[in-house]
Amino acid sequence: MTSGQRSGGLRRGVTLFTGLIGLWWLVSLSVPAFLLPSPPAVATALWQNARYLSQHSLITLTEILSGMALGVLLGALLALGMSFSPRLQRWMMPLVITSQAIPVFALAPLLVLWFGFGMSAKVAMAVLVIFFPVTSAFFDGLRRVPPGYLDLARTLGASRAAQLRHVRLLAALPALGSGLRMAAAVAPIGAIIGEWVGSAEGLGYVMLNANARMQSDLCFAALFILVLMTLLLWLFIDFLLRRLISWAPETD
Repeated sequence: MTSGQRSGGLRRGVTLFTGLIGLWWLVSLSVPAFLLPSPPAVATALWQNARYLSQHSLITLTEILSGMALGVLLGALLALGMSFSPRLQRWMMPLVITSQAIPVFALAPLLVLWFGFGMSAKVAMAVLVIFFPVTSAFFDGLRRVPPGYLDLARTLGASRAAQLRHVRLLAALPALGSGLRMAAAVAPIGAIIGEWVGSAEGLGYVMLNANARMQSDLCFAALFILVLMTLLLWLFIDFLLRRLISWAPETD
């Protein structure tokens, strides 16, 4: 991506954000404040509760990053195992798909029951949300390596391990990158659902508590921080991937 394309994307993003804020402000003029607070009211809530929100934001961010690290590790290991063993693939792939057929909200109370009200249940929930996109994308990349690459490696006498290290992994990195971007976008969902079900800390708890007290401005302030956190996480992952997989340029 050229500097002109990046600057154009930044301008479009700023324009879209400004337009959404303006539309939100116009709608809030005709809606009661307890239903839809205005942007200035949310900004005031952010300023007045900055320390309170920062403490809970740090907890949620820790849950998200821990869940993402563990989910990516487990997903990548399972994808590698299934690419090596067709028998493991036949047994595990139906379980992976079934895990996504169960609503996340249905599993949250069980995880809280098993792991308690601490951070473990929220991390486990984030792992469940992240696990599938990483496993699916990476496994798809590993089994879609161009046959010519593998034929050349075999001709040169490369062992199966060498084929994996020098051919399959490199060819599958763009697909893994897609899974990581998706994981960065959905990782907060698991943590927030876990905090909604049972927690006394985190942005999910702040939102739930503020909603019960009809403090919609504080609820929107916590939601704004969560959205900003998700966007920054996605942009950071995207930045790293562009540097690590620079040999696989994107096409328009």
